[in-house]
Amino acid sequence: MSSTAIEKNAIVESPIEPLASDISKENTTDTAFETVLDISQDQIEADLNVTEDDLLQAREYAKDLGLEETREMMIKVLDVHENDPNFSVLILEKINEFLKNEDILKHPENYGDLIYEIKTEAALIMNNSPYAEVRAVVSNTDDVNMPCSTIRAWVIGLSFVVLLAFINQLFSVRQPQITVTANVAQLLCYPVGKAAEALLPDWGFTLFGSRHSLNPGKFSTKEHMLITIMASVGYTTPYTDNIIWAQYLPQYFNQSYAGHFGYQILIALSTNFIGYGIAGVCRRFLVYPAYCVWPASLVTIALNDAFHTEKNLSVPGPFKKVFTTSRLRLFSYSFIAMFVWFWFPDYIFQALSVFNWISWIAPNNRNLNTVVGMNNGLGLNPFPTFDWNTLLYSSPPQDPLMVPFFNTFNQFLGTFFSMFVILGVWYTNTYNTGYLPINSVRIFDHFGSLYNVSNAINAKGLFDAEKYEVYSPAYLSAGYAILYMFFFATYTATVSYGYLYHRHEIVMGFRNFLNSLRKNKDSKYEYTDIHNRLMSSYSEVPEWWYLLCLCFSIALGCAAIGGWQTYTNVGVVFYGIALCLLFVIPVGIIKAITGLEVTLNVLAEFIGGAWVGGNALAMNYFKSYGYVTCTHALRFINDLKLAHYVKIPPKHTFWAQMAATVVSSLVCTGVLNFQMNQIQGVCTPTQKDHYTCPGINQFFTAAVLWGTIGPKKVFGKGGQYTALLAGFPIGFLLPFAIYWAQKNFKKQHWLRQIHPVVLLYGGTIWAPYNMSYVWPAVPIGWLSMVYLKKRFLAFWSKYNYVISASFSSAIAIAGIIIFFALQWTEVSLNWWGNELGYDDT
Repeated sequence: MSSTAIEKNAIVESPIEPLASDISKENTTDTAFETVLDISQDQIEADLNVTEDDLLQAREYAKDLGLEETREMMIKVLDVHENDPNFSVLILEKINEFLKNEDILKHPENYGDLIYEIKTEAALIMNNSPYAEVRAVVSNTDDVNMPCSTIRAWVIGLSFVVLLAFINQLFSVRQPQITVTANVAQLLCYPVGKAAEALLPDWGFTLFGSRHSLNPGKFSTKEHMLITIMASVGYTTPYTDNIIWAQYLPQYFNQSYAGHFGYQILIALSTNFIGYGIAGVCRRFLVYPAYCVWPASLVTIALNDAFHTEKNLSVPGPFKKVFTTSRLRLFSYSFIAMFVWFWFPDYIFQALSVFNWISWIAPNNRNLNTVVGMNNGLGLNPFPTFDWNTLLYSSPPQDPLMVPFFNTFNQFLGTFFSMFVILGVWYTNTYNTGYLPINSVRIFDHFGSLYNVSNAINAKGLFDAEKYEVYSPAYLSAGYAILYMFFFATYTATVSYGYLYHRHEIVMGFRNFLNSLRKNKDSKYEYTDIHNRLMSSYSEVPEWWYLLCLCFSIALGCAAIGGWQTYTNVGVVFYGIALCLLFVIPVGIIKAITGLEVTLNVLAEFIGGAWVGGNALAMNYFKSYGYVTCTHALRFINDLKLAHYVKIPPKHTFWAQMAATVVSSLVCTGVLNFQMNQIQGVCTPTQKDHYTCPGINQFFTAAVLWGTIGPKKVFGKGGQYTALLAGFPIGFLLPFAIYWAQKNFKKQHWLRQIHPVVLLYGGTIWAPYNMSYVWPAVPIGWLSMVYLKKRFLAFWSKYNYVISASFSSAIAIAGIIIFFALQWTEVSLNWWGNELGYDDT
């Protein structure tokens, strides 16, 4: 390795020598580097989508690569990345050209440019990342001596867990709800950590040969990230709170035993820790592989990097200028700008958020507002909002500066084309939808009024067939009905897509998992990219830790369900986990690559309701152990990837997640009991402090509709919406059609960017969202992920994720201040600018 490369990686304690160092060099090793190349460095940077610094480093490693070794590596690269939409098409074409031309091995001197680029790409993959997005924020070096699991990190981290859990639980049932997210804790814990660094004395003790001090020195990026991981675990409230509310309150099921603290904490801990057990088992599928990028983690790392990186490289950018502003300074500027601006659309001039300008032209025109209305219509509006938070408010949130552009555009296409299906259903009055709002999330009876579930259940909350027959079937709006069809299609597409596009990676993951259980491990089943090699310096969490966690959480769930009068068989725990295990790997791969998570809530309601028809509580438990367990597992896996990128020792991450979950669960359960017993009139429409529980009301309605009445009466034989089940076969077959087209029309590069699951998922955003929440992300995503990334890669690499982090943080902080300072005290601005946006009725 050259002195330049050694100097660049001076802080590296873990070896990052090329794998080629163990292989004898061939006489062709340096041919491409000794000849005069016809290709310029600028062209190489463009071809490989790499910055100058990363290219220079890769060149040093590439000198050690042999030609035959490079060929073997490229065969593996092609297996993994051939259908990877994040991987450059141009590079794949060069790899194919390199592999298919046998003359290259015989006469390498005739292919200097191609060999040079392929070896450089091989070195880049081996000693960095094949993705510019990852290289932009994730270092390929590590300092194993950097403080991480310190006393101050644990104190600060758990303090933020307590604070976030308390606030989020307290205001979870208020309208409007307030949620303090982990990025707020990540932002605020930095000055706290620096204060601890400056003020705490260097007092400590030695345990098991390691010294633990109150102040081990500079507040490090690893400490900062460990705190952030604790906050990420602790800020969410237990999903099982919804079950408790629905059981306990007299206006719902009125089951007093649900007020027992032991029952509450058992189901809360059970659903949370099952997620950990599954996350640990899935590490070799979703954390270790380099193709699992996890876009959301890159924004978190960029924010950390802005605070802790001292170097500030100048980069060329738009307008033929060189930009010297540091990441931290840009973060500060953009944070202040968004903080100030957000007050306007969120409070001062709310019409900027819901910019319903087409509806203002003719607010009483029914057909116009059906198509363009942002509140009650389909939201077809070219300029629907000036609120950054609105374009993040789709479900799930999709930051166009974070996710790949093909994700943003595919989701838009799916939403756009499904809009015409909804229009066709509504205008033809199919399913009697013409008598209802076109895009409502509510459920109606045959009078067009909101469905009153109490008219279809008995005193125990179980289905009453006679009362149901006398009352009414349930009716859905056109948008809500079509949403279900696209959900059905998305689930089967996920399975067929996982098989067609990622069976190689899934098989490789199973081989690695089985290899990890062997006493004598086979090195050929180990992941060997730079981040895995650096993490090999730290001892891994044994598989049995996660399996023990899984068994423990199952026992807690069975104890809660079997120990109280839930009218539910403990089998729901095992069947729910089986649903999660079936989908967690393909859903996880899709989220790791695209940033989009396919949520299993509708499938869990559908299967659970069909299985335990008439019992809403049993359906809720099935939903929790199927859908929520998968969601938790993916969130925990995302945190594991964060730790993997930042090189936090795995055992530190494990115990941080475990401790934060226990603390958060205890705090949330304690606050839940306070809410249920001390807030007068809670969850009633007239509650004086606005604790009206809109989410709980919706949860209860869905529980009764799909658990008590059951999907058999809605989608079964003779049901009103049986035809919507066509979504299942359509979704299953669509990936096959797209896969065939991509294989047979390889020159049509745009086909590689068509993602069948994301495309179908675009049709699920309806009710209550619409086009106005999806379209604004498209031009922003194109500007960032296509235009700037392609033309000004160094500029994009330095600033893109920092801006994303600053905007999200500013909105969160501003939202908290607006809520507590103004909305909480009921200080409002009543003027036409805050009323005009909702004029589309």
